Amino acid sequence: MPTGYLEHANITVSDPERTSALLQKLCGWQERWRGPSQLGGSTIHVGNDRDYLAIYTREDLPPLPFAKGVPLNHIGLVVDDLVDAERLVVEAGLVPFNHADYEPGRRFYFFDWDGIEFEVASYD
Repeated sequence: MPTGYLEHANITVSDPERTSALLQKLCGWQERWRGPSQLGGSTIHVGNDRDYLAIYTREDLPPLPFAKGVPLNHIGLVVDDLVDAERLVVEAGLVPFNHADYEPGRRFYFFDWDGIEFEVASYD
């Protein structure tokens, strides 16, 4: 049976520079690549040597009003310092919510500027 891992997810945002900067601070990631998309618009790949998020934008797309969970529930991120991660989210002007502490770790959630929900977890 094949084995695998999640290499990347591609999300559409209104301000890719802002989203990339937050993810770099929050996860200690770096920009891996940036350039034009084959579909028009542009993309920034931000992550580590193995996996990343593709941060896509296209100026001619209207804002997409998705309801929570349609079509994406959330993106889960793991950090080594949950307190510092929450501080960075608050400093970005975003609101953490739904704090929880259950196996296998502690977590909180936040919506970014485009309504994409992120779960931030720590397994320390």
